[in-house]
Amino acid sequence: MASATVPLLDDDTIPFGEEDEMRDPSRAGQKYTHPYVTFFHLFFRGAAILIYMFCGWFSDSFITSFVFVVLFLSADFWTVKNISGRLLVGLRWWNYVDDDGVSHWVFESKNSESYQSRVNKNEQRIFWLGLILCPVFWGLFFLFALFGLKFKWLLLVMIAIALNAANLYGYVKCNYGASKDLNSAATDFVKTQLFKNAVDIMTRPSGAPPPTNVRPTGVV
Repeated sequence: MASATVPLLDDDTIPFGEEDEMRDPSRAGQKYTHPYVTFFHLFFRGAAILIYMFCGWFSDSFITSFVFVVLFLSADFWTVKNISGRLLVGLRWWNYVDDDGVSHWVFESKNSESYQSRVNKNEQRIFWLGLILCPVFWGLFFLFALFGLKFKWLLLVMIAIALNAANLYGYVKCNYGASKDLNSAATDFVKTQLFKNAVDIMTRPSGAPPPTNVRPTGVV
């Protein structure tokens, strides 16, 4: 496939990669440089899970529970895709249609050493932890609903899995590169990390942070 020229987003008020210019200098050196973004990265997806688990305590209406869970899932999807990914880890994925009507998926990563050195490691850890753990919870809910024959709840869980999985897939592609097979990338990553961690434990001084891996990105 011929390479396509990637257009700028119409609503790209702050160009991708220039978010640091809007950062509050007074937060430099603090534990969290984007505390509100970090909070809402977890809040919406956590709230959706809690409402799903405990909605029966407050209401017997399936429609009410369905609407509230979908609202929080939608807010989470938009927040993670458009805000927390680019601010917390320097990643972004999106889609556009060219003049020939062909749809292109774009996976962007600010993988320069200067940018990665400014990424807050605490926020980066929270970002990936929330991105990975929540689909696991929804996967368990899917099994409970399936074997419990709760088919109306199964529809809601499938919506949650689709929205969570879309963001997870998009950011994994951004992190490991759009042109690389994810299965081989994951295998290579695990092998590399196991070896590096073993060496790191033996050589790294106590309390020193682990090295940051940088990977390419691309357009599909």
